[in-house]
Amino acid sequence: MIKTRIIPCLDIKNGRVVKGVNFGNLVDAGSPIYQAEFYYKEGADEICLLDISASIEKREILFDIVFEVSKKCFIPFSVGGGVSKIEDFSRLMLCGADKVSVNSAAIINPELISSASNKFGSQAVIIAIDVKKKGDKYEVFSNGGTKSTGLNAVEWAVKAQSMGAGEILLTSMDMDGTKNGYDLELIKNISSKLSIPVIASGGVGSLNDLKNGINSGASAVLAASIFHFREYTIKQAKDFLSKEGIEVRN
Repeated sequence: MIKTRIIPCLDIKNGRVVKGVNFGNLVDAGSPIYQAEFYYKEGADEICLLDISASIEKREILFDIVFEVSKKCFIPFSVGGGVSKIEDFSRLMLCGADKVSVNSAAIINPELISSASNKFGSQAVIIAIDVKKKGDKYEVFSNGGTKSTGLNAVEWAVKAQSMGAGEILLTSMDMDGTKNGYDLELIKNISSKLSIPVIASGGVGSLNDLKNGINSGASAVLAASIFHFREYTIKQAKDFLSKEGIEVRN
């Protein structure tokens, strides 16, 4: 059985970790380099770094931060935000990233997914999908959640897998930062259509929310606030899930 991964997420803006609600109302949550090292020592399975304003500001990702994190963090980590071309994948991996997450650029040019997958392997390619519910359907948003694309989230996830994506980072914009739990319906709808792992994101307020995300089909659970503000430790999360019968990594 593949064991569930616990992934702290570091949303970065202006060189600092931030956390907000519904992709807004951001508050400072510390240094990304310090936080990454802290989570590595705490026993996180992976770390996710997202430069949340790079696409909006049409600038390069913060390569220097990625390089510094790689010197402190000796577990797999993914990086996303502002990735727009195959050269960005190469440069991020040279800086130490193990995986690269891409959102807006893949929507504009889906061939980027297959190009990256062919060059680096599907395991290195994560497609981030930011989603809002509209009526009874889920719509994909790009550019840090600011731009409606009209894409159906389930259909886009299926296409991304067919193009060579190795994982889907699935974020509910409606639940983001609310601490009311993941959008379980969204997770079920997407994961049931895919054979690649789905990373659940957006809304964790308790350890029970992690369990619910896994039981809804997620292969990995991502959280920010509960870890950044030390409401729970990684060990507490793993111990809880283990007691609930969910296989986690030691």
